[in-house]
Order: sequence, then C-alpha cells, then structure tokens
Amino acid sequence: MPQDEELPVSPSGRDPRAERETRGNNASGAGEQASLLADVFKELLAHGMELYGRLSSDEGAVDDFGFDPALVDEALLPALRPLYEKYFRVEVSGLEHIPADGAALVVANHSGTLPLDALMLQLAIRDHHTAHRNLRLLAADLAFSYPVVRDLVRKLGHVRACPENAMRLLGTGALVGVMPEGYRGLGKPFEDRYRLQRFGRGGFAAAALRTGCPMVPCSIVGAEEIYPMIGESRTLARLLRLPYFPITPTFPLLGALGLVPMPTKWTIRFHAPVGTDTFPADAADDARVVEKLAGEVKDTIQHALNETLERRDSLFF
Repeated sequence: MPQDEELPVSPSGRDPRAERETRGNNASGAGEQASLLADVFKELLAHGMELYGRLSSDEGAVDDFGFDPALVDEALLPALRPLYEKYFRVEVSGLEHIPADGAALVVANHSGTLPLDALMLQLAIRDHHTAHRNLRLLAADLAFSYPVVRDLVRKLGHVRACPENAMRLLGTGALVGVMPEGYRGLGKPFEDRYRLQRFGRGGFAAAALRTGCPMVPCSIVGAEEIYPMIGESRTLARLLRLPYFPITPTFPLLGALGLVPMPTKWTIRFHAPVGTDTFPADAADDARVVEKLAGEVKDTIQHALNETLERRDSLFF
C-alpha cells in the first residue's frame, strides 16, 4: 500500500502553503491600504485645489471687497473651530450687548504676535450670537500684501483698515470689528502684556459718530501668552518688510515647531455699548469729543482686562 507523500516542512515548522497564503493576504492588504491612502491623498489634493480656486477668484463674493459667506461657513470657520473649542477652550460672555441687526462697531484689544485673536473673535460671534452675525474686521495693509493671505483675508470678509471702508460697511448696517492698537498691541513685548497701547487717533470713534452706531468694547484674555515675545530682530524685520520679527522661547530656535501656540485658555467678554446717536451731527469733527469717546472705550477694555486677570487662576485652566 503506497505511503502518503510527505510535504516539505518550512524552517518555521508551518505548512508552506499556509505561509504563501498569509504572505499573499498581507501583500493584498498592504496594497489595499496603499490604494486607500492614495485615494485619500487625491481627494485632499482635489479639495485643496478647489479651495484655492475659490480663494483666488470672485466666485461666491457678495460684495466688491470679496466677502464669501458661504465659503466662510463651509470651509474656513470649520477649520478654525477645533482651535477655538478644543485648544484654546474659549469662553465667551456678554454677546447680548451686540445688536441682532444694524450697524455696530466691536472694539477689542489686540495681542499675541500673530493675529489669532481676530479670528477667534470672528468665530465667537458667528457661532454663539443669537443672530449668528458675520463680523467684518478692519485689517492692516500687511494682510493684503501676500497673494494667498490676501485672498484668504478677503474671503473671510476682512477689509483694509481705513475710514472710508469703515464708513462703507457701517453704512450698509454691517457689524464691523476694529483692534485700534494695531501692530503696537500685536507685537508688544511679553512684559507689557495686557497693558493697552495707544488707540491711534480715535478714528474708529469718529466713524461711529458719523454713522450714529454703538461701539461695543470687547476684552480678550489668553491671547497674550500664546507666543510670548521676549525680543525682536529689527534687521530681519527690515529685510522681510515686516513691522517686527518676533523672538519667542521657541521661535526661531525650533523652526516651524516654534509656530505652535501655547494652549492657553481664552476668555472673550463683550461689554455695554457706548452710544453715539445722541451727539450732534458735527461731533465727529470735534477732536475733543472723538478723543473722549475713544478714551471711554479704552478705559472700559483695560478695566475689564484687569478684572479678568484678577479672577484667573491659571493660564491653562
């Protein structure tokens, strides 16, 4: 009676046919994963190209400033929401001081080395105000100097900061945001944190007077510490044509990693409006009235910053 043919035994002691099948399955699985990753990459690339095309065109714009509210809600604000909700864990209060419709001017302090506070302010109002209003921020000229940044800023609804643009927006009943400290606040040394810098010449108050709209003071705590600016390089600032080149504990020492902000906890508070509708028609031309109103708004914000800091137990909680 013939004996059964003996199959060769692999060095591992396993059935060679089972090993071949396992290797085949592994290769097949790896191939499927590579194909899936390639599909995901292609989809992300396609979405990226589509977004860039939308950013660099006038498609979706609702005014000649380039504001695209649909793109803001569909793509731009959702990209910022994890930063707002999970990273900075922003708490917002006083939104009832912002009118549900009609022109108003939100006046806030500015800080943080990079203008993340402006974006978080815009998101806070859009997400949490009962009327979900869009905030049209007045931005510095530098924001419109670089192609991709310029396109992004325009689509977000920000406009170049000047009296004419402020008046145009307020004249249409828009909610306008201004940070009068400008670069003086954004790029101030860490040792001067939460000390308000000069509010320009009070042009924002003159615009409010000319349109009769209320000014809503806003205090932001938490942004000062995201990039603690311990110094600056004036040479690099001149070479790069920047208002300042920041030096922080992590930048430029750690390169791109140094651009990761500190996960501080933020508080955004809106305060009782400062009315302008009771002033005479020519009040905006009176430097003393303009200075007084601008000073009142500034004092409100500084007092609120001091108050919030006194209550804060930690930078991160």
